[in-house]
Amino acid sequence: MKDIKIGVIGAGTMGHGIALVAASHGFSVVVNDLKEEFVTAGMRRVEKFLERGVEKGKISKEEKVKILNRISPTTKLKNLGDCDVVIEAIVEDAGAKKQVFEELDKLCSQDTIFASNTSSISITDLASVTGRPDRFVGMHFMNPASIMKLVEVIKGHETSDETIERIKDLAERMGKVPIIVTDSPGFVSNRILIPMINEAIYCLETGIASKEAIDKIMTLGMGHPMGPLKLADLIGLDICLNIMEVLYNEFSDPKYKPCPLLKELVEAGYLGKKTGKGFYEY
Repeated sequence: MKDIKIGVIGAGTMGHGIALVAASHGFSVVVNDLKEEFVTAGMRRVEKFLERGVEKGKISKEEKVKILNRISPTTKLKNLGDCDVVIEAIVEDAGAKKQVFEELDKLCSQDTIFASNTSSISITDLASVTGRPDRFVGMHFMNPASIMKLVEVIKGHETSDETIERIKDLAERMGKVPIIVTDSPGFVSNRILIPMINEAIYCLETGIASKEAIDKIMTLGMGHPMGPLKLADLIGLDICLNIMEVLYNEFSDPKYKPCPLLKELVEAGYLGKKTGKGFYEY
């Protein structure tokens, strides 16, 4: 594959991490968000991560500068017009994502591949608002994108085999391990993970055990690197709720009903680590 230019829409938790990974592996990246303050915050997080790498001796100061210079921040979507691949990583809302892709479809070359980092929304549905459903794919990075190796590559109903192969190759060049799955609510990772987290919340709500006990049981007994409640805080309780609601609405199965305690915490604004409080305080 020739050298390609990557666009990343969204400079938040996932977007800045994807931009960092791409730039660290030699790609030119344009990262976009709605407001200057969002882009600036994302770039600060990239720089902070790289600075820690310099302090630990993992990269040189020169390499840090080179990586930062490969990233071009912007608030204008039109500046992604010449990108070869655009990866969307905005809020987990189908309407917002479709609006972005409708705009992009007018700005980008017909050869540009569109990828969504959605954690649960149908790739086929998102692709339907564009004129390139064959060049539309899911590229689901895990959090934190700078560390986790997995990328779920989701094949929509009309995604071509060529697109899948190109995205697989891109993910590998970014140091990731791509695994192909078909389009289904929650795909594989979140169809298994988020209901497990939801069940842990039910255990807490019904008083079976404390949050610390639940997390210790899963780390010490099941070999998980992090307990489900701490993991929920890391992911974001709002995101966990969104995914559970997608699963519940799509499958109409009561086993996917979000725990009331999860809803209560989200309504109270306790979204986890990003707000300083979720199941734990930070």
